Amino acid sequence: MTYQDLANVLYPNVKISVEDIFKKYPPRKLEGGAEVTRFAPSPTGYMHIGGFFQVLIDRALAKNSNGVFYLRNEDTDKKREVEGAMEIIFDILERFQQKPDEYQILGRETVGEYGPYIQSKRLEIYHAFAKYLVAQGKAFPCFCKKTEGLEDILKDREERYSESSSNAFFDPCRDMPIEEAIKRVQNGEKFAIRLKTPNDGSKRIKFFDIIKGDVELPENARDVILIKDDGIPPYAFAHAIDDTLMGTTIVVRGEEWFSSTPSHLDIFNALGFKPVKYCHTPVICKIDKNGNKRKLSKRKDPESNMQYFAEQGYPIYAVVEYLLNLINSGFEPWRAKNPEAHYSEFKFGITDITAGSPLFDFVKLDDVGKNIVAKMSAEEVYANWLSWAEEFNLTLADTLKDKKELALKVCGIGRGGAKPRKDIYKWSMIEGLYSYMFNKPELVDEIENKENYKEFLNEYSKNFVLPEDKDTWFVGVKEVAERLGYAVDNKLYKANPEGYKGNTAKVCEYIRLALTGRKDSPDLYELMTILGEQEVLNRLKEAGEC
Repeated sequence: MTYQDLANVLYPNVKISVEDIFKKYPPRKLEGGAEVTRFAPSPTGYMHIGGFFQVLIDRALAKNSNGVFYLRNEDTDKKREVEGAMEIIFDILERFQQKPDEYQILGRETVGEYGPYIQSKRLEIYHAFAKYLVAQGKAFPCFCKKTEGLEDILKDREERYSESSSNAFFDPCRDMPIEEAIKRVQNGEKFAIRLKTPNDGSKRIKFFDIIKGDVELPENARDVILIKDDGIPPYAFAHAIDDTLMGTTIVVRGEEWFSSTPSHLDIFNALGFKPVKYCHTPVICKIDKNGNKRKLSKRKDPESNMQYFAEQGYPIYAVVEYLLNLINSGFEPWRAKNPEAHYSEFKFGITDITAGSPLFDFVKLDDVGKNIVAKMSAEEVYANWLSWAEEFNLTLADTLKDKKELALKVCGIGRGGAKPRKDIYKWSMIEGLYSYMFNKPELVDEIENKENYKEFLNEYSKNFVLPEDKDTWFVGVKEVAERLGYAVDNKLYKANPEGYKGNTAKVCEYIRLALTGRKDSPDLYELMTILGEQEVLNRLKEAGEC
């Protein structure tokens, strides 16, 4: 009996050879130096911000080198798979303008010639390579039950191995006679396929990580699983095969995979494949309420879910540009020098990616959002606001469409000029920020010296006319104020505050409270021109009568 006989018994229905498979996946025809990257999530939940962080790196490395960025669905963990998760992930990529060059989404089109891009549809390929390794004597069937504890496995090993055995991590089934293994398979026993590692754990392995540089880890000394007893490959085996066949040059993945790299390189070597270049990205962290640094939590932090930013209405570019700055701190000074350039013009290479765990900071994200929205025209703000509302707030969307003219004016408040107003950083906040423009504000109860407040508003509204220019309007405000005993010269007021009821700023505050219900607002005259003379007069009178 030979290893080939064993391989044939293990996989009698696998007729395709390794050579045939490679004919179906010829090398990509790309320019020298072009990188092929992939985002390969498991459809086990939502799109995590850490995954999107990797997407930005994947896509930039591919695009900056005239390469290819593709999406692969690693759906081999059926127990944890969430229905519709891959569609959610793909929609997020489209929403934030990171659509891959190649992909396959069930029920939609398939783009690319290196599919299937769904691992559950590639089982024959994995089995063919497992059969090949068994035939080479590099892999073997393992009949150990999942329910066995470590003590049972070690006891079984001690019975099969001599006391001189050098590696306690070798699987008990690795040296099982071929005849016995074949008999157990023919008897219907379930089996997994394990790699027969050539290492004994006494050495260290050196390899290059794009972010960490030259690194060294203990060599793999375990007979790692290649195919589980349900016929499904784990990530380690599947990604080595898929990344090779699909021409991947760089694998961008999370820091949590770093310690597994030696075992993954073992698999590449056993298959005779050239290993990919690994890029282990740092974990995105935050500072908690106690001042401690911790990684973003799916359970505690809504911002760990990319859908959160969609629901909140953060501008697409704000999220992308903020994360680009976490990837490479050079983005912020580049943006300052290139305020009008598209973010894709910022180029960074594989050695420019941050090595430290970046901190997620809402204040900085909001600042990026403010700067981006401040550059938009009223029409752009309105279009984005309406688009968001049509997805997340249908009642508001109806209002924006019914009162489009007013909404456009609201979106234009403080816009234009050398120093545009920077008070909007996400679309969900505009309704609350400018609610008084669409509905009369609630009358303010807690007003310092309410008699003065009512007196001024009643007097100001008596002969109120909204002038066509701001200067004329302000002169009229001061005339009424001076007549009622308010200082219109601030120097005089500062010299003798007790001699006046207040100053011009105080009466403007009265007007602002009457019109908006707030002490702070954008330019008062601009708000009045948008509301219109009659609406302003109605609000002034109502507030004066409260």
